[in-house]
Amino acid sequence: MIFSIGPPAAPPRPDAQSPPIADIYDDGDDDIEVVRPTAAVTKGAKAGIITPGEVVTEDSQWMRGHGTTASPGSSAILATVAGTLLRTNKLLSIQPLRARYNPEIGDLVVGRIVSVETKRWKVDVSAALLAHLPLSAINLPGGILRKRTSTDELAIRTFFSEGDLLVAEVQSVYQDGAASLHTRSLRYGKLRNGVFLRVSGTGGGGGVIRSRRQVWTVQTANGGGDVDVVLGVNGYIWICKHSRGELVASSEEAKKMNEITKMEEAVSESLYSNRNDEIGPQTRREIARLTGCVRALVENGARVDEEMVTAAYQASLVYDADMEIAQDGLREPEEYQGGLKGSRLVAAALEAVRG
Repeated sequence: MIFSIGPPAAPPRPDAQSPPIADIYDDGDDDIEVVRPTAAVTKGAKAGIITPGEVVTEDSQWMRGHGTTASPGSSAILATVAGTLLRTNKLLSIQPLRARYNPEIGDLVVGRIVSVETKRWKVDVSAALLAHLPLSAINLPGGILRKRTSTDELAIRTFFSEGDLLVAEVQSVYQDGAASLHTRSLRYGKLRNGVFLRVSGTGGGGGVIRSRRQVWTVQTANGGGDVDVVLGVNGYIWICKHSRGELVASSEEAKKMNEITKMEEAVSESLYSNRNDEIGPQTRREIARLTGCVRALVENGARVDEEMVTAAYQASLVYDADMEIAQDGLREPEEYQGGLKGSRLVAAALEAVRG
């Protein structure tokens, strides 16, 4: 018996007459919507996720934005990055799942000193280019207001050296995209007495988003005291023991410091100290709990802001109080927030925020 094997049949082309965009999801803005392509395009792919090379639409009424390109010889718009599709009026763009931080003026960022130069430091803020921190953009010990001299340049490593972590604000952005930082505030400066986390930033997906407050104090349970949480817009997070007046300045305290001289006088030499304070075991345990809550939010694709972190922390306390998880006779550590427990905490936090 003779068998003949022919070429495989070509996959059916999507109907060009079908609507190019379907399943519109409003994200709270009247002009910006999160959209998904037609089912014919996303067949075999994750719902809501565009992969590089996929046809976003073949309708010529749409304009292509970031993360898209035009198909040669046709009116189709193709994706160049993996992410979610955004529609701004007639403009289609793709928000990447993972991307470098794009600095904007006024952003609060957490960075690490990479190199020390004559009159400035170079700081890693998870951007495409290293940020610059000029010597003239920091507070001198004792709050002295004067022009920076050659003596300050020689002592530049006494302020910040390689490997130091700091929280700063983006003061300006150069034409090439590099950011210029400043720490001329009691809320900014060198970071001590805590733990560093690196998660996804504003590039897309679950991670840190821009919110009203990026720095706040959590009143922890179990005798842990106050803990400061610093959410850098660039995806760098710092969780540490509360340091009065260094990181968190309330609105009432800010009103009392109307004059710039009073604020500068409050700066002491301890602001640039490299020595950590003594941290008790209860505070360490609650810092670890908050760290686990942030990681659980990121692993489950939830946003990271003050509301969600606080809700996840409260859900963690309730979970440990109501349930005793035991395996082989050993109790699960309370500070561990991963796995199935992390998914339940995020679900409870989302329910608390929505309700």
